[in-house]
Amino acid sequence: MKEYIGAYFQGKEQVNGFIEDSVLNLGALSTFEETNFENLFHVFKSLELVYVVDAKTSVQSSPNYHPTRIDKEAMDISRAYLLERLEVKENGFAFTAPYKSAATQTLCITASKKEGDKIIFMDFDLKRLLERLGLIERHAGFDGVQLGFYLFTGAFMAIIALAAVLYSLFDFAGNVMVLNLDIHTIFKPIIAATLGLAIFDLAKTVLEQEVFYKSYVKNSKEEVKLLTKFLFTILIALAIETLMVVFKIAMKEDGEMVNALYLMGGISFIILSLAIFIYLTQRKVS
Repeated sequence: MKEYIGAYFQGKEQVNGFIEDSVLNLGALSTFEETNFENLFHVFKSLELVYVVDAKTSVQSSPNYHPTRIDKEAMDISRAYLLERLEVKENGFAFTAPYKSAATQTLCITASKKEGDKIIFMDFDLKRLLERLGLIERHAGFDGVQLGFYLFTGAFMAIIALAAVLYSLFDFAGNVMVLNLDIHTIFKPIIAATLGLAIFDLAKTVLEQEVFYKSYVKNSKEEVKLLTKFLFTILIALAIETLMVVFKIAMKEDGEMVNALYLMGGISFIILSLAIFIYLTQRKVS
């Protein structure tokens, strides 16, 4: 949802200008009221709701006109709260910021035009409007394949993450039941659970940005945040694995402690590299 809002604000002047120019070319909107604004819905495929408010009383004087139905329950409701928030231009137009419509349950923007004692309000489906203006691109066939692939991959990774967490739980529980507790049986489940958490975070991000809320606007801060969080989780798993190896080598007492030193040096180098990455990306996106 926030991606559509970002795309709208990037092309706000183009979107609002398109609506204004199109409405002005149509003439007086009040003339369409006789036919329940049917022709207006034909012109604007993204238009999903039209209603009229009395400019003097701020009360809705018409039903809610939808493309395929009419809802009379909204008549005689005060719209003063809405009129107070509008910044009306000299040409009589006003636009709201994107919001989720209570009437249609979709993300929309509302455009209004004052004509005499009437104010005509028009709710536009933001997604369809952005597609119409080319601010977001979509190919139905390819989008379906891509959506299915991301859905399958994200769900599969989530299942793997769950399997890793369950494995760590059952492995630890089994060792506790037989009183087989040592460094290996304690650290192994922690590593598996940590990796499961990292995989789940990645799966959640894929499903959120590519399936449920398709990402059309690239947000560098969000991408850096995701990558940093993923690397931190992997780094924790590597550090625990390194610590376990160090303990194993120490208990053997066979002079291989230098290998543990190499491992710790490698982890330290990764931490330093991550710190440099965070520093450089924060300077770039700030």
